[in-house]
Amino acid sequence: MDVALGDPRPHGRAAFGFIFVSAVTTAMSFGLMIPILPALVKQFTGGDTAAASEWNVLFATVGGLMSLFSGPILGLVSDRVGRRPVLLFSLCGLGIDFLLMAFAPSLMWLLVGRMISGVTSGAFSTANAYVADITAPQDRARAFGWMGSAFSFGFLAGPAIGGLLGEIDLRLPFLAAAGLTLANVAYGVFVLPESLPPERRVDRFDWRKANPIGSLRLLRSHRELFGLAGVHFLNQIAQMVWPSIFVLYTSYRYGWSPAVTGLYMMAGGVLGVLVQSFLVGPTVARFGERGALLIGATASTFGMVWYGFASTGWLYMAGMPISCLAGLLIPGLQGLMTRRVGPSEQGQLQGANQALTGLASVVGPSLFGLSFAWAVRHEALVGLPLFLAGAAMAAALGLAWRTGRGAYGRRLG
Repeated sequence: MDVALGDPRPHGRAAFGFIFVSAVTTAMSFGLMIPILPALVKQFTGGDTAAASEWNVLFATVGGLMSLFSGPILGLVSDRVGRRPVLLFSLCGLGIDFLLMAFAPSLMWLLVGRMISGVTSGAFSTANAYVADITAPQDRARAFGWMGSAFSFGFLAGPAIGGLLGEIDLRLPFLAAAGLTLANVAYGVFVLPESLPPERRVDRFDWRKANPIGSLRLLRSHRELFGLAGVHFLNQIAQMVWPSIFVLYTSYRYGWSPAVTGLYMMAGGVLGVLVQSFLVGPTVARFGERGALLIGATASTFGMVWYGFASTGWLYMAGMPISCLAGLLIPGLQGLMTRRVGPSEQGQLQGANQALTGLASVVGPSLFGLSFAWAVRHEALVGLPLFLAGAAMAAALGLAWRTGRGAYGRRLG
């Protein structure tokens, strides 16, 4: 049964414009440094690919643990005091992390930056709660599709520019990312309105809910949310394969330089923007939010397996047109989940999702990074991490199908 949230606030359209731009610039900041961070770690390890993969596992795991505990807190804080201060706080933490990476003299300083980033990793989850505040329930899947396209759009230029800047100096992309993120914070201080009015906020901050176990009670208290949360968790584990091994994997298997890797990521961003900007709305209109979820999960499963078998860069690229349909998954999933909670629980919902993402960030990097390191050292099946990601996505697809038939099998338009 859908939760009636009423009409969006009058400033919704303008506010969504800022949130969209904020998502673009944040994704661009990530894109600037993603092709470079593994190369910087590899430089610190003396060129040892397997050792660099293991350090990446440590960074991702520590960041995931920080996010696991901070996500519920930030979600509840946003329900209590509003989305705006939490969003700006999270962006500040991200900017500080980029600065630390730009000047880090050792791997331990990089680790400190990852910890700060994990503690303040509420930017995208808070932005999603913001979108739920200002968007009518029937329009949310489309709005979340636009948010996904913002992330993909940020990756159009970010990785390519980051790769090119990295050819000049490995630290330069981090400085550019820090400048872009902190400029976004300054812009938000003067422009961003609050989306959650006082009368729709929770009365008090409940510490019993401000922990991973407490936040997950929300998901268990709503029967229809529990299966959807499982799909979200399995999908997040599978998607961890990209930040865990992508740069090292493509460098090792295909011999790509940071610049080439950035261009491939840019191509993926183009396809992602097209799917999330122009296919989400028609797909939801034709098949419903559940249909979008199932199509996206199927495409993601196919893509992981294809990439695992792809022995050349050209074969890898051939799988991208189908794999990019995975961009339908999150809008459908978020549309279904946000319908099942009220206005004062949207932040808690996104905090619980952030906690699940943090838990996936603990499990995924170890699963994929260590399996890749093992494959490299033993000259075994190098696509093993991608096959494991494909298995996780296949499980997500099965859970989505089974949950959907009972709990939300009807079309929710």
